[in-house]
Amino acid sequence: MAPIAVGSVLPDGKIFLFDENDQLQTVTVHSLLAGKKVILFGVPGAFTSACSLQHVPSFIEKADQLKAKGVNEIICYGMNDPYVMKAWGKTFPENKHVKFVSDGSGEYTKLLGLELDLKDKGLGIRTRRFAMLLDNLKVTVANIETGGEFTVSSAEDILKAL
Repeated sequence: MAPIAVGSVLPDGKIFLFDENDQLQTVTVHSLLAGKKVILFGVPGAFTSACSLQHVPSFIEKADQLKAKGVNEIICYGMNDPYVMKAWGKTFPENKHVKFVSDGSGEYTKLLGLELDLKDKGLGIRTRRFAMLLDNLKVTVANIETGGEFTVSSAEDILKAL
């Protein structure tokens, strides 16, 4: 399946997150993102070096600037289970705006066409690194990395597109 692209409407599907009361919730993507301007960025793995040291911090550091440009939500998306995503999110105490969500089974990643085979690195099938800007579920920017690169999906790249 070809990766999701600019002009596409984000497909609906189920993802998992912990709410403000620390309760695990199953939500649909459309119920979470409809009617909003959203940055959805995907990472190959929680606690991995590029994800933890560069990708997530770029969105935490630029969150206020992104919000000032009209972004309502900033969502970090990964194929780790929801408990891992929750624990990983807590390693960023300075975070005030980035939500961490899970696609532990990879079903939604498959719908997006963004699978990444990292079996040779011991990680199995994961989500390709990406950053998308969505306006009421429509993809207006789709910066999708090749392999494990980190060259086009930072917060700075999204800021340039806003």
